[in-house]
Order: sequence, then structure tokens, then C-alpha cells
Amino acid sequence: MSKIIEDLNWRYATDLFDPNKKVSDTNLKILKETLRLTATSYGLQCMKIFNVESKEIRELLTSAAYGQSQVKDASHLFILCAYKTVREQDIEEHMNLIAKTRDIPRESLDGYAQMLNTTVGSWSEQNQRTWTSKQTYIALGKLLQSCARLRIDALPMEGFNADKVDEILNLKDSNLTATLFCPIGYRHKDDPIQHEIKVRKTIDQLIETV
Repeated sequence: MSKIIEDLNWRYATDLFDPNKKVSDTNLKILKETLRLTATSYGLQCMKIFNVESKEIRELLTSAAYGQSQVKDASHLFILCAYKTVREQDIEEHMNLIAKTRDIPRESLDGYAQMLNTTVGSWSEQNQRTWTSKQTYIALGKLLQSCARLRIDALPMEGFNADKVDEILNLKDSNLTATLFCPIGYRHKDDPIQHEIKVRKTIDQLIETV
């Protein structure tokens, strides 16, 4: 069986983490690099990801997540936040990064910058926010896959009060809003869900060739 399929069959949405087991610094570094390299539309990376280590903040975030214990019991907690809007300065910063990374004149990217400003920049704030939020889901998918490869458990979470989370992380005056939680760590031996058979549609039910 393909290693990819083995990884996907191994992972599940972990309901009970072992608070005594910690992800190593080496593996944490790999996961951070995974998030850095994830695909995003136009490569703009309209997101910021918080690695919450503070126990005090984790307790507050647990409350904002309606008491879900995974937030505080997991080894680490990633919070994926999306830009509320895509500003001209965000596009300009991306152009400067491209020019620096590829050692090319910034002026050679004028057409690309103009295209982004007249497309993404013309969308409504709501459409921009929807679009940037989708980028965090792409990153989440890559994070889940990488965790499975490292045999690190993970739980994608949407169940939290975003306004409270934004307040806890001091995002109110920034161009960011929380979209996803992803606690990572190691399943507790008493988590019954790990023994349940994965339920999915068949390939024929899910995928149609036309």
C-alpha cells in the first residue's frame, strides 16, 4: 500500500490527547516549514499562524472553544488566521519579496502587481475575507498530511468563538481574524475514537469521470 494511503488511514480527528506527550522540537520545525511552503493563491500567503505555547493563553482559548479540552491538552496549538482584506501594501510586500528572492528588478513585476490590484483589490471586503479564509484551509490540509507522515495526531477545529479568539490574541486592531484551530500531539490510549473504522464513501460514489 502507498505510504500516502497508509498515512491517511492512520490519521483521525483526535478527541483525547495525552497531555504528557510532547512533539519534539525537530518535528515542530518540520511542521512549521510545511506551513511556510503550503500552496496559496498567487503565493500571497494572506495569513498568519500562531503557535500558542502559553498555558495561560491556552486556558483562555479553551474557554473560547466552548471548553473543548483538546485545546489545552494537546502538545501544541496552531491557530490559523486569515487577512480580513488584501491591501495594496500586502501586494507590494509580496512583489518586493519575489524580487529579492529571485534577484530580479522590482520594476519587472509592475504588470503582475497591477493585475493583482485590479482583480483581488477590486473585490468587496466580504469576498476578500472569504478568499483569504480559504487559503488557511489549504494550509490546514497540508498540515494534517504532514502530521500523519510524522505520526503526530491532529484535530482540525472550527468550533470556537472567533471574536473572543481575536480578542485573546490581540487581533482586533490588526488585519487578521482566526479561522481555524489545529491542536497537535499524541492520542491518549483511552481515546475510543482511534479504534473506530474510518467511514468514507467509495471512490465510485465520490468521484465521477466525465
